[in-house]
Amino acid sequence: MAKLFSPRSMAVAFSALALTLAGGGIAVAAQPTTVVQAPVDSGQPAARAAAATGQPQVTPEEARQARAALKGSVGTNAIIGSVSFAVVGSGGNLIRGLDAVSATRYGPGQYQVLFNRNLTRSAYHATVGTDQQCCIPPAGQVSVAPRLATPNAVFIQTYNSAGVPADRPFHVAISS
Repeated sequence: MAKLFSPRSMAVAFSALALTLAGGGIAVAAQPTTVVQAPVDSGQPAARAAAATGQPQVTPEEARQARAALKGSVGTNAIIGSVSFAVVGSGGNLIRGLDAVSATRYGPGQYQVLFNRNLTRSAYHATVGTDQQCCIPPAGQVSVAPRLATPNAVFIQTYNSAGVPADRPFHVAISS
């Protein structure tokens, strides 16, 4: 009898199902935005202009933090079938995660999530979620893409239901 599913496809399908059940958001293709305002949280960096990719430029300090996060990992390559995740609040605070090191809010609906492993050969899954132990997440959309010049981070953009950049809590899973 033919093999219907590979372990990798099962891991990806399971991750997508778990995110859908947990958050119920809508994933859309990454769309660049150049709307940048000062962040609300005082613990987050000041907003900065987006690069041609729609993402803020990576600062030397952010590049240093990314390299330091990779040094603390078991290895820079993910184990096939492994899943990492992060739950991030609308203010850019990392609530919980597996292999997640930090989260940063750049401006309305713009976030970076840093992991302790290389994500370049992985699949990214994101959903608008909730940062509380109850309740329905706020309505909206989310997109996820590789982070500019940072192999162990993803860039997340969240939007309200009208497609306008807006701060939303989200869940992101990385499948390898």
